[in-house]
Amino acid sequence: MDYGLRFSDPASYARTLRRAHELVISGVPRPEISARLADSWRRSMALGISPDQHSPRHLHDVSEVLELRREHRLQRVMPALHDLLADDSRSGRHLLVLTDAGGEVLWRVGSPAVLRRADTLEFSEGADWSEAGIGTNAISEALVTGGPVQLFSAEHLVRTHHEWACTAAPITDPATGQVLGVLDVSGPLDTLSADTLRMVRCAVRVAQALLGTSDDGTSLGASPSVRASRQPAAPVVRPAAAVDSLELLGEKPAAVFADGSRAPLTLRRAEILALLDSRSQGWSAEELAYELHGDAGTPQAIRTEVFRVRAMLGGAVESNPYRLADGLAGRSDAGRVLRLLREGRVGEALENYPAPLLSRSGTLAVQLLRDQLDMAVGSAVRASRDPVLLVRWLSSDMGAADYLAVEELGKLVGRSDPRYLTFRASMG
Repeated sequence: MDYGLRFSDPASYARTLRRAHELVISGVPRPEISARLADSWRRSMALGISPDQHSPRHLHDVSEVLELRREHRLQRVMPALHDLLADDSRSGRHLLVLTDAGGEVLWRVGSPAVLRRADTLEFSEGADWSEAGIGTNAISEALVTGGPVQLFSAEHLVRTHHEWACTAAPITDPATGQVLGVLDVSGPLDTLSADTLRMVRCAVRVAQALLGTSDDGTSLGASPSVRASRQPAAPVVRPAAAVDSLELLGEKPAAVFADGSRAPLTLRRAEILALLDSRSQGWSAEELAYELHGDAGTPQAIRTEVFRVRAMLGGAVESNPYRLADGLAGRSDAGRVLRLLREGRVGEALENYPAPLLSRSGTLAVQLLRDQLDMAVGSAVRASRDPVLLVRWLSSDMGAADYLAVEELGKLVGRSDPRYLTFRASMG
C-alpha cells in the first residue's frame, strides 16, 4: 500500500484503512494495519474499550485541571509550544494538545470550530487518552512506544476517531529520561502533511531544551524561599467526622457527609479511595503509584492527588501509610455489601449491590477489586440455594454471565422451568 496516499489522497487512503479495520477487528490480519497497532487494539479491547465506544474516561473536572497545570513541569514550556505549533485563529484547523505522563489532557489549543469538533469526541481537559482510557490513538502509542507516532483515520481503534489524523511524541525530562507528558497535534484528515511529524519532533526538542534549564519549572538560581512559595497551600480540611460514607458503586462516585450532602469524586480520586477502602493496613505512595499508573507512576503524583482528597474530605485519609480514618474504614457502599455477606445476610447484600465497583475505571487494580466483589456476591447467592435470590442475581449486570448460578437455578426449579430456560438461552 502506498503510504504517501495519506498526504496526496487522504479520502481514498482512509477508505482502504476502514475496510482493513473491520477485517482486523473480526480477526483477519491485513497488511494495512501493522502488527504493533493490532496488538494495541487487542490490549485496548481486553481493557474493555469497544470500537464503538464514544467517551473516554474523565479523571478530573476542568477546574481541577487548572490546578494540575499550575503544578506541572510542562507549564513552563507550554508558551513555547503554543508559539511553535498552535493555531487558534478563527480559520485554524488543527488542535494542539499536551497531556501528562499518564495521557490525561491538561492543555488544548485550537480555533473555536476545532474545539467544538474535539468536544464531540470529548477530546478535552481531564479526559484520559491512554489505551485504558479510550483505546489506541497517537497519544497512547507515544506512551507505549516511547517515541513519535502518527495515526491516520482507521488506524485508531474507536470508529468515531476515523475522521482524524493525529501526531504525537513524548516529552521527557532531559536529566532523568522520565516521561513528563505527550505533545499531540490532531485535526481532520486533510490537515496532515509530510512535515507534521517533523514539526512535532522539533517542538519536543525545544521543550526538552527549556526543561534542561529548570528545576520543576523554577530557575536553578532561585532561592529555596522562592521555590517554597510555589508549593501548594495547605488544604482547608473538614472535621474528621464530616465524612459519613463513600459511594463507590456505579458511574458516579461520591463522598457523603454527616449532614446528608454529597460531594462528587473524580474517577482518579475514587480509585484511590477504593484502594484505601480495600486494605486496612494502608498503602505507601509508591504502591499506589504503581497500582494506578504502572511503571509510569510517581509517588509525587499520588501525594498531590491525596493532598486534594484531604483538602476535600479532611481527616478521612490518614498518612504514613495512606489509609482511611477509623471512622470511615469499611463505610463505603462496597464495604457494606461485603459486611452483609460476612453476616450471612445475602438478600440484603444483593439489595445493596446495584452496580459494579467504579464501573468506568479501567485500572487493573480496581478491576481486580470489582471482580472479587462480583465473585463474593455470586458465590454467596449460589450457596443460598434460594431461587428468588438467584433470579435477582442473574437479572443484574453483575450476575448476567454467571453460568454456575444458572445451573444452580436449574437444579432447584427444574430444567423445564421458564426462568431457567430464559437465563440458559442468554448464555449462548
